[in-house]
Amino acid sequence: MGKTNVLSKIKAFNGVNRLIYVLAGLAFLISVVTLAKFNYITPLSFSDQLSNSHGSFQGDSYNIGIQMRKTIETAMLKIHQEMDDLKALEASSCPAPSPDSGSMFRHVAFLADVLSLIQSVHMELPSFESDHPLKRQNGEHFMREEINKYIKIKPNRLGKQNFMGANGTFTSIGHACFTMKTDLEEYMDYDVGEICNDDWRLAQKLMVHGCDPLPRRRCFSRAPQLYHKPYPINESLWKLPDNRNVRWGQYKCKNFTCLASNTTARKGFFKCTDCFNLTHHELQRWVNRGEIDPETNQTVDFSVHEVLEIKPGEIRIGLDFSIGTGTFAARMRERNVTIVTATINLGAPFNEMIALRGLVPLYLTVNQRLPFFDSTLDMIHTTRFLDGWIDLILLDFVLFDWDRVLRPGGLLWIDGFFCLKEDLSDYIEAFKALRYRRHKWVVVPKKDKDNKEVFFSAVLEKPPRPLR
Repeated sequence: MGKTNVLSKIKAFNGVNRLIYVLAGLAFLISVVTLAKFNYITPLSFSDQLSNSHGSFQGDSYNIGIQMRKTIETAMLKIHQEMDDLKALEASSCPAPSPDSGSMFRHVAFLADVLSLIQSVHMELPSFESDHPLKRQNGEHFMREEINKYIKIKPNRLGKQNFMGANGTFTSIGHACFTMKTDLEEYMDYDVGEICNDDWRLAQKLMVHGCDPLPRRRCFSRAPQLYHKPYPINESLWKLPDNRNVRWGQYKCKNFTCLASNTTARKGFFKCTDCFNLTHHELQRWVNRGEIDPETNQTVDFSVHEVLEIKPGEIRIGLDFSIGTGTFAARMRERNVTIVTATINLGAPFNEMIALRGLVPLYLTVNQRLPFFDSTLDMIHTTRFLDGWIDLILLDFVLFDWDRVLRPGGLLWIDGFFCLKEDLSDYIEAFKALRYRRHKWVVVPKKDKDNKEVFFSAVLEKPPRPLR
């Protein structure tokens, strides 16, 4: 009975019925290819449409895409089954070949061709969650389950767009996380709900090398064992914090007295070695103009007072992108200006020190776009950070990002930028490209480097740039 059914199917391919089948199959393939081309060309275009703020990609479209993939997979399965039935029938009739054996072979070949076309289309379609660009890197996936859970698209539970206009949440990690797979998997190796490893140095290594932002973790961060309440704000600005409020295990110095000492050799950090000396070194900074160069009769240091006088009463909030312990923000706070200090921990607890002084630390590398909206800050200040080590293209991206967050009329204070004399013109051209108004502009020789380096300081004002 089964053989009779299969033979009747084969005979149905003859003549007009076979032509109709072929045309229907081609129409099906054309419709699938069209959908794939215009709506689902890549997984990236899918994710872009899913997060479109205009709501052009609705939850219904997402469900249709999934259903289309399931339909194609069902069709492929049925063709496979039909081919297996035909081959089994042919094998059973081998001792006594039937007149329809040649026709049966042609039909099996025809189904194989149709199947290969459908498979090629199926491979071009996105598999939605599993093929999202965050998870697809040279065909490999992370071995650590927590990483894959984090980067997986999180669809909204109600199946509708949320208040942000997206059907799901796309958690992000830095592109270099895929090239630092071993380090990232070590960082994400923890027990959910337990205490995290004391691995902030590993995290900072990942950030500095481009794995920025890092994925969130579902473990409790370690805190100092004997944390003591901070000093009140009227004391904390100019007093060394309590040693109990820092985890010292990853530093060469094990207390703030060591960091502040001028006699301690090899303290573990090379930028601003006197930054923790609040009473002698830091207390004098930005109060008066610095040492005058006898040759140029100029100084590279500007005081807070003279800079604020450029825009009396207009400087209220800003960013200090430097290597330091927050002294610039402390000086500005004394003048009722709120400054956020962005820095990383280069061999010493810079972020902890800033917070314990009652100021706001922003743990941020140069790799990352500033987390501020356009035209919102009154001032950006930088010192001991943008120096002659920085690539000119990178400097361009940094400066234009700073321009983005500065409001029209805001001030950019370049404080003690130093580089080789031969490179000075290239760096100055980068600053000139912003086309800011000059309020202060000074170049002074750097005396301790065989007269081969120079300091450059400037206070520049962002123009209004009205729409043309």
